[in-house]
Amino acid sequence: MENKKILYISQEITPFLPETEMSLIGRHLPQGIQESGKEVRVFMPRFGTINERRNQLHEVIRLSGMNLIIDDTDHSLIIKVTSIQQARMQVYFIDNEEYFKRKFIFEDENGKFFEDNDERMIFFNRGAIETTKKLRWTPDIIHCHGWFSALSPVFIKRSYKNDPLFKNAKIVYSIYDDKFTGELNPGFKKKLDYYDIKATDLKLLKPANYINLQKTAIDYSDALIMGNENISPEIMEYAEKSGKKILPYKNEDEYIKEYNSFYNTLLKK
Repeated sequence: MENKKILYISQEITPFLPETEMSLIGRHLPQGIQESGKEVRVFMPRFGTINERRNQLHEVIRLSGMNLIIDDTDHSLIIKVTSIQQARMQVYFIDNEEYFKRKFIFEDENGKFFEDNDERMIFFNRGAIETTKKLRWTPDIIHCHGWFSALSPVFIKRSYKNDPLFKNAKIVYSIYDDKFTGELNPGFKKKLDYYDIKATDLKLLKPANYINLQKTAIDYSDALIMGNENISPEIMEYAEKSGKKILPYKNEDEYIKEYNSFYNTLLKK
């Protein structure tokens, strides 16, 4: 029987970004799942804080060169890759000079939320999905980590709903305590019109803040995982009322085994 395939779309992975509960899961979960016998592909943004030389990133020419249109403007998609040797695992990086060259992640040196984080998020999520298509790799499960991955469930269920590579995939969304303050650009929803996503598909994004973004990701996911112990009570209540299958928080000693079992349960449906 063919091995099941798990696609990871992750906001942060160590050692490329500092250690957090999310980045540690992003690093060790794919390795553990791969060692269990499943195939994995891993994507994250190539934030400008990531040292390319130290981490031995190099461009994958055959995957780069595509343009993604956001707000009627073409943006070049650059794909880079590196290997985590001890894990025998590759990590693909979504890159673009305009969106990811800056030496900060989501806020500038004064702590101000970047005005184009909405476009950066669109670009990252679309880039990961389009690169998976170029790889001709059909995932059985797409597991998204962090608010920056929250558009992937929407894209998969709307823009790619008839694509044979994705139409049977189960979407798992991990919820973390990774809130941002403020709101995404007011023109955010209009920029998604191009991708066959209508205003009614994003009705909860009024306003486009962290809480409502999480609720939207919950609506378009098939199952949920609590990645931290301390989740916003409002988001937790919304998740519980959604009727989606939920895996409660698991500590570092048990989460790989529990996540794998959770995947297997979803794959039986």
